[in-house]
Amino acid sequence: MCFAKVLLAICIIYYYNKIVFILPAAFVPAGYPMFPGVYLKSRKFNLFLCFQIRLTKKGSCDRMKIGFIGLGIMGRPMAKNLLKAGYDITVDSHSPAAAAELEACGAKVADQPTIGSTCDLVLTMLPNAPQVKQVMLGANGVAAHMQPGSTFIDMTSLNPIITIGKQISSIIMKHQDCSEVEARARAIEMMRKVGIPNAENRYDDYPFQYSGGMRQRIVIAIALSCQPKILICDEPTTALDVTIQAQILKLIKDLQKEFNYTIVFITHDLGVVANVADRVAVLYAGQIVEVGTTEEVFYDPRHPYTWALLSSLPQLAQRDTELFSITGTPPSLYNKIAGDPFAPRNPYCLKIDVVKAPPMFKITETHYAKTWLLDPRAPKIDKPAAIDNIHDKMIKAFNI
Repeated sequence: MCFAKVLLAICIIYYYNKIVFILPAAFVPAGYPMFPGVYLKSRKFNLFLCFQIRLTKKGSCDRMKIGFIGLGIMGRPMAKNLLKAGYDITVDSHSPAAAAELEACGAKVADQPTIGSTCDLVLTMLPNAPQVKQVMLGANGVAAHMQPGSTFIDMTSLNPIITIGKQISSIIMKHQDCSEVEARARAIEMMRKVGIPNAENRYDDYPFQYSGGMRQRIVIAIALSCQPKILICDEPTTALDVTIQAQILKLIKDLQKEFNYTIVFITHDLGVVANVADRVAVLYAGQIVEVGTTEEVFYDPRHPYTWALLSSLPQLAQRDTELFSITGTPPSLYNKIAGDPFAPRNPYCLKIDVVKAPPMFKITETHYAKTWLLDPRAPKIDKPAAIDNIHDKMIKAFNI
């Protein structure tokens, strides 16, 4: 008979404080999945619930039911990992392809009311607050179908039930050691710096009253309120239209000049990289496969994956030609990878690629690439025709 032991840890803290609560891995024997916690917030306190469930290896006992509304860039890998960990996953997505992909992995596909009525935890992966409000509180919204004791989490950076001003001022009080009155004044000034009009009157607004671009500005304001030396921007332009993207990138660069901090951009958008980066690291399967200055990586790429990324840019495509795409799929990082991780998708693959991982070859003092094609013994291979004369094409495409 299957058994489950549930370890419940509850930490209630004043919301001005931050907490990371980790249960020791020793609680879980080898071969059994470990489950993450649920982080809930209210106006007065933070509540962190960490559920850790031990399953038999057959995993046949009752599982937490989690519903995803919207998938996007974050939702799909998160749902897949939760499926592998043993959760019961139900999804609803505007993208039939995304829903089908998760269904093939073992997830159920259902409408939003069904997710609300059957799931213990409902996660929304939607691009803006009005959509979240409509999904949850609109006609036939999810909230009307949720059972007592179930939980809803909006997977955005801002807390939907705390005012914008409080979210900024609490960080200022924590990191700058000042009074609440001083923190309010500094928060309003920071809101002005990131381009929030009428900042003083909007201090007490809630996130759903802001547009997607304005909420992105507030997230930047919160980050800068910590007075960081390094600002990490993970997909800062995701779900924003082209005009707002340009405004956010200009804002980040302008603030960098004012506050003199280093920015680490994590992005899939090569246009963003070309416009903002001084140095570029190309990652594949968790490894840096090429690194160099922006000019070196874009104008003199050496790794086949970098060639493929640049070749697939629609801005560089010629009229009446088929768009380039990278065949195959990335390797599973759950399995040991032999040789070069990119080898199965590499049209220039050498025999050694499938048996031995390449070292990092030095091209210049600032430019390195991890490919056997740079070995002196390797055959000479020309770059793809799509990235011939790429310097002029990049200048024309991205205005750099």
